[in-house]
Amino acid sequence: MSTSSFQPTRPIAYGRQHITPEDVQAVTETLYSDYLTQGPKVAEFEQQFAAYVGAKYAVAVANGTAALHLCALALGVQPGQRVITTPITFSASANCVRYCGGEVHFVDINPATALIDLQAVRRLLESHPKGHFHGLIPVDFAGLPVNLEAARQLCDEFGLWMIEDSCHAPGGFFTDSQGQEQRCGNGQFADLAIFSFHPVKHIATGEGGMITTNRPDLYEHLLRLRTHGITKDPAQMTRNDGGWYMEMQELGYNYRMPDMLCALGISQLRRADEGLLRRRELAARYDAAFAEMPRVTPLAGAPGHAYHLYVIQMPDRKGLYDALRERQIFAQVHYIPVHTMPYYQDLGWQPGDFPLAEAYYAHCLSIPLFPSLTDEEQQYVIDCIREVVGG
Repeated sequence: MSTSSFQPTRPIAYGRQHITPEDVQAVTETLYSDYLTQGPKVAEFEQQFAAYVGAKYAVAVANGTAALHLCALALGVQPGQRVITTPITFSASANCVRYCGGEVHFVDINPATALIDLQAVRRLLESHPKGHFHGLIPVDFAGLPVNLEAARQLCDEFGLWMIEDSCHAPGGFFTDSQGQEQRCGNGQFADLAIFSFHPVKHIATGEGGMITTNRPDLYEHLLRLRTHGITKDPAQMTRNDGGWYMEMQELGYNYRMPDMLCALGISQLRRADEGLLRRRELAARYDAAFAEMPRVTPLAGAPGHAYHLYVIQMPDRKGLYDALRERQIFAQVHYIPVHTMPYYQDLGWQPGDFPLAEAYYAHCLSIPLFPSLTDEEQQYVIDCIREVVGG
């Protein structure tokens, strides 16, 4: 057992939602209102979130996976079209292409960051005729933003659209070639960006997601797609039989986000920057502690890192994982490389295809990091890791 005098009263998970009385009040007020869904809180959340990330438009949806699916539909992914993404992500980043019948092509990672290697993307694109690939889905993994300016240059050169999977990075940013901070999801480089509001994310609504864009054509299309392909806009309808009339103009889905969850999102968004600051403080303390433990290697950080996850790598990942669980610390692994999943192996991918991603997976572990993690709890985590690995 740990030599620390502190002992947790409940398991310390790698991530945890933080619900305040203000959050509860916001949801309660909406429950007593006239609208539980398709009401004013949806548009309010969309407008406030778009302003937060610096985008022109935002569309609230049922979850991050629904967001990815709608993006692929709006961009017209067709059977047989080829889309590039990273193997180190949650499977939904790839699955959205498969939902539309497209083909997923993976590219290996930069081992220092676990982000997709844009130079490797270039090599793949140059090895095929222009037009062979149709899209790119970079992932802001763990909260570290991809350099979307460089990704956009690749997409423009080879004729690709781009979806930024920024589920891990609301509030994160990278610095462009002009020295300007570019917030994740601001629409300056990606055609579309997506976010998740799962309980372990920066903004927690239970389930929920958001799509942001600066393109009005995609915005209008997404509004129809999330509601069965239906429009009530007279300017878009072929006829108008009366005030009740609506038209289903294409095959869409019920991917709406209800008002009570949007109310929770609005309340959580008010303290998003506060939570982001706390995540960065915790990460800095981990950085300092692990600088003294040679066997523990954190992923590279950056000023604009949003720190959804704090990932370390070490030789005996399984041993540390098990030892931490014995000490009531519930670490997690992010992620099992998507190409090694049985579904994708059935499509022809094999272990060994992306050695850097697989080497990362063999040694990675996400340790507790969330705004309500106390200093005592974090020190306990550090002490337990030191006890297990030495240093």
